Amino acid sequence: MKNNSSFKMLPEILSLALPTMFEQLLQTAVQYIDTAMVGSLGTQATAGVGSTTTVNWLIGSTVSAIGVGFLAVIAQSFGAGDKEKARKTAGQAVFTVIAVGLFFTVVTVLLSSKIPVIMHVDSKIRDISARYFLILYIPMLFRTASIIFGTLLRAVGDTKTPMKVGIFVNIINIVLNFLLIYPTRTISIKNTSYQIIGAGMGITGAATASAIAYTFGGIAITVMLFRHKEISPKGQSIKPDMNMLKPCIRIAFPNMLQRFATSLGYVAFAAMINSLGETSTAAHTIANTVESLFYIPGYGMQTASSALAGSAWGAGDKRKLNQTAKTILPLEVTLMIFSGGMLFISAPYLMRIFSEDAEVISLGTTVLRMVAVSEPFYGVPIVIEGLMQGLGKTVAPFIYNVLGMWCVRIVGTYICTQVMGYGLVSAWACMIAHNMLLFILFIVHYASGKWKKI
Repeated sequence: MKNNSSFKMLPEILSLALPTMFEQLLQTAVQYIDTAMVGSLGTQATAGVGSTTTVNWLIGSTVSAIGVGFLAVIAQSFGAGDKEKARKTAGQAVFTVIAVGLFFTVVTVLLSSKIPVIMHVDSKIRDISARYFLILYIPMLFRTASIIFGTLLRAVGDTKTPMKVGIFVNIINIVLNFLLIYPTRTISIKNTSYQIIGAGMGITGAATASAIAYTFGGIAITVMLFRHKEISPKGQSIKPDMNMLKPCIRIAFPNMLQRFATSLGYVAFAAMINSLGETSTAAHTIANTVESLFYIPGYGMQTASSALAGSAWGAGDKRKLNQTAKTILPLEVTLMIFSGGMLFISAPYLMRIFSEDAEVISLGTTVLRMVAVSEPFYGVPIVIEGLMQGLGKTVAPFIYNVLGMWCVRIVGTYICTQVMGYGLVSAWACMIAHNMLLFILFIVHYASGKWKKI
């Protein structure tokens, strides 16, 4: 009977998860293409672009955390049949996007020249790193809209619209990369020569292409949200209404602190790796890019678990809530075992896509194969955290993630790299230890049943 219930839930789970996975697959494909194109300019270019990646995560994850507050409130409102409350909450999301987007635009533009210094970037590549960062964050308002408005649509079970917008964003990015990074050149196909126009802007071209694509994405997702039949904020007040914002803030604030603290940890982690030299920075940057492809099943399932758990909770359907968890967890583990196996096998081949440096390829392959073994364990806390986000329970994940990041990864990496003098392999070993701690903490919390208690 339980198995039948699980099979019945699979279409609903997959209808939410698969578009998200496909969207992330496209984003990762573009990230692969970006890294490969920049990598063709040399190891310095790769290191220059990758040296501020963790700051990007810090800002992006903080904005995403704000979206989690809206996701929980809207999913629960829909589950309870209160669509008017959901639309009013969407109106408050519009105000939030404007406020948060403008704030981060000002902060990132003002700090763009200082970020590479803070990140201990090699003095030879600080200028190109700062320029890349600045261009990337000029359209921060549009990036904020893409993140938060995409979350609103997913909260009501619409994962296809963000996917469709993502397809066009990625196509724009690829085409502009091709035109802006390289100079005008001639290529030969079957003894026929073709001249391809190019701006020859190098890393600046890559950043410009991304900025234009982000701007299009923000505008497109805004238009689609306002046209949406279920969740359109059209006609709703966008003036701050604390009665509507308080529940969102209450849920978002711990998640925002969690993401800020863990992303700040990523910044500290990357700064220590940058101090190991150009080769370690390049290998770390490429390995992170390669690894992101294999996390896609985890984050696709997290999206499904958040939306389904929030809806079930709002409807007061505890049976469906329990069945969602019992169905999605084994499915997630299975997918991540397959994903980890593929990463282990393909690691050296994928590294060669992005670099011709033998030392970078060898080092990157080693750390990727290490982390591949831990993939199934990493997938479990991702899904459990998704279930808790849908229920608006963000305090325990905040505590667990901060403990893992700062007490295991950062302290361990500092001792290994700065005190003991070990290299990149030791830093990634500390990262894996962090992931294993999260697995233990989340699985104990899930088994206790605390995750679903009021």
